[in-house]
Amino acid sequence: MRRHRRLTLAQGTSPHRADTHPRAPQALRSAQIDAADPDPVHALKRGLGPGPFAMVTLFVSPDADFARITHEAHQAFPGAEVLACTTAGEIGVTGYVEGQIVAAGFPAALFSTRTVVFDELSDFDPQPSIDRVIRARVAHAEDAPRKLHEFAFLMIDGMSLKEDEVAGAMAAGLGPVPLFGGSAGDGARFGEALVSRNGVIYKNGALLALVRSACRVRVFSLDHLQPTRRRMVVTEADPTARIVHQINAEPAAQEYARVLGHDPAHLTPSTFAAHPVVVRLGGRHHVRAIRRVTEDGSLIFFSAIDEGMVLTLAEPENMATHLQRTLDEMFAEERPETILACDCILRRLEAGEKQMTRDISQILSGARIIGFGTYGEQMGAMHVNHTLTGVAVFAPDPPGDPASTAAPVRSVDLP
Repeated sequence: MRRHRRLTLAQGTSPHRADTHPRAPQALRSAQIDAADPDPVHALKRGLGPGPFAMVTLFVSPDADFARITHEAHQAFPGAEVLACTTAGEIGVTGYVEGQIVAAGFPAALFSTRTVVFDELSDFDPQPSIDRVIRARVAHAEDAPRKLHEFAFLMIDGMSLKEDEVAGAMAAGLGPVPLFGGSAGDGARFGEALVSRNGVIYKNGALLALVRSACRVRVFSLDHLQPTRRRMVVTEADPTARIVHQINAEPAAQEYARVLGHDPAHLTPSTFAAHPVVVRLGGRHHVRAIRRVTEDGSLIFFSAIDEGMVLTLAEPENMATHLQRTLDEMFAEERPETILACDCILRRLEAGEKQMTRDISQILSGARIIGFGTYGEQMGAMHVNHTLTGVAVFAPDPPGDPASTAAPVRSVDLP
């Protein structure tokens, strides 16, 4: 049965926070439509408002016809870079949503973009890729010298198993430019994840968007996990496939369950979301999230894993309390107009398991956060899990304002 048509605009006041003064249209525009709508692209175009746009990003439910939508969107936004990916859920104007298409529009008056495509990650070669990114970055700076604030956004096939390698190479090529991104998903099916540029679909591909802006920006990453004293050592693994066969010289799933005090026969995605493991890298802990148990009792991870790694069991804070507190602290001096974010599927699973979905959605909506659910996030040179990672976009610099010639806002990486 076809769902009723619903178009939601995210350009004005959110339903969970009332503004006391009228607002001009936001610099980064957004719109949302049900994936079952008979004409979603034209509805999204109306929702985004008048162009031209430098870039339009589409976060597309795997329930939608991805090929049709990306082809029509390329035609509907002439002159714009139209980048799209499939999702593991969407973040719309009301927070967590499913079965939707969420669009973000970057007006050409305020943004300039350049895209680097990597179309076959099985043959990914880091050094030539780094060189391509450096050349693109230099050319982009020459094309848009008056747009001083910059960041890079990565969309990558979440089934490619190449996110760690790609993120490391991209960060090396970008130098001081802050990078964030998300791994395209396929809901909870883990079948086929896709990315698209200007109507061309890439399976096992990645898209790097270089963005320069007249708006100040702030790239960030946050999670609500605290390491405990319970540690395990990976004693047998297949790093290429992200599979751990043994932990503490015992079958991996069995030993993980023992440390938790759980029955290994009852390990589920909700268990992994509620009890992640972390590794210490670069002076802080990063999640190495477990995706599933294999028939032989091994564990498949979402990100890089290797023999000898020390895995520390982590326990979560209250996700809603942590999210609200961290956003309040991060943006205490100035509230961004919009936040474009990549949110791990494990956070959504945990929110559902703990009956926090409504609370989290209200916080996301109140903070004007839009984006998509991922199979992992990229922050700088790292591929991580269980985070909310994104870019906050502030109001444009006024013409002639001293801030318009100041050094651009860079990034912050929060625990």
